[in-house]
Amino acid sequence: MTPRHQRTVGRRKVLFALGGAAVAAPVVAAIAPHALADPAPKSGTKAAAGPLPLTIVNNSGAFDNANVHVYIVGNQDGKQVRVTPEGTLAPISLSDNGPDGFTDYALSLSGSGETRLSLPYMSGRIYVALGAKLKFKAVADGNGNAALQYPAGWVTSDPNYGVLHDCAEFTYNTAGMFCNTTMVDMFSVPLAIRLTGSKDQTTGTIREGGRDAAFAAVKQVEEFSRLVVDDTRIIAPGHGLDAGLFPDDYFAPYIDEVWSTYTGKDLTVTTNAGTFTGRVRADRFTFDGPAQVGFDKPSTRDVLFCDGKLAAPNDGTTGPVAAVLGAGFNRTTLISHPAQPTTDAATFYGTDLTNHYSKAVHAATEDGRAYGFAFDDVADFASYIQDTAPTGFRLTLTPF
Repeated sequence: MTPRHQRTVGRRKVLFALGGAAVAAPVVAAIAPHALADPAPKSGTKAAAGPLPLTIVNNSGAFDNANVHVYIVGNQDGKQVRVTPEGTLAPISLSDNGPDGFTDYALSLSGSGETRLSLPYMSGRIYVALGAKLKFKAVADGNGNAALQYPAGWVTSDPNYGVLHDCAEFTYNTAGMFCNTTMVDMFSVPLAIRLTGSKDQTTGTIREGGRDAAFAAVKQVEEFSRLVVDDTRIIAPGHGLDAGLFPDDYFAPYIDEVWSTYTGKDLTVTTNAGTFTGRVRADRFTFDGPAQVGFDKPSTRDVLFCDGKLAAPNDGTTGPVAAVLGAGFNRTTLISHPAQPTTDAATFYGTDLTNHYSKAVHAATEDGRAYGFAFDDVADFASYIQDTAPTGFRLTLTPF
């Protein structure tokens, strides 16, 4: 499988486009979520055909089916859409807002047992809300088109801040099904996805006691402790930084050490385009290889969001190198391993100063895969699966 950080669409740009509501002004989702696929099937592969059977299973043990609400929202052909209970697509409309100013796009689960739905071609998110419904607001975007404000569980002023909720992401089109469980923004509800088709795959399953262990692990690290919101969610440190809950210079000592280390020796980064060899010159990390690419010294925020000085354009050269650097910073493997990307998970997060949030959510999953930061797919450690000939998709709320 081609590593996702080497594909044509960058996660980080997509993540910001689906950021939900910000403190100062709402942000409207404009393009598809993180799980983006190639636009067409590869030669010789079987194309996905028609609506995909979707099964929702509530094994949470904490909420019965009547108190679990599902939302399927996203984009198709550049337009924002939602899935109706009948499995059809409906455009987002300003008239969908009710008297309270919000839409009600909730899909109810069956009275008991599994709930079977139908998923049409689209890119989007499947949200689950437990105990209360989510408040999505239809608004006009900058071009006057109807768009949707997404929940932002990391923003205290967001109307959904008090609602226990989470989501999985997907792109389903003629090329197949491409999906993940995500903790890039936050971790709250244990979710697992199973994709059947040319093979049977599962990822995202939280091990027994894993949710509690993740909350406890993050809470015991002083700089990360304020990211834990009661028993509701853990906010990702990047969002915590923006909210004043996380130190904006946390990674500064490690960043400085990386710059100092590679002033005197080379770092190699291997991508699909080839191997790049880099060294810090005049305070800029410059790489030679298939192309010359360079990076100014990033900030802690740049590291956590894999953006800013570590932005990954879709150019096939700078983008892949930036993704590998972003992963190396978050996993704190850059100094110990001068050949990147590192593929031995036992070497990740081995320093006291590391991304303890990502470390905790990886430790919480049965397969060790999670999306703790935007380029956690580097070396295939993300909770991401795909199939070019899918026959069914299953989303399970696993025990708390």
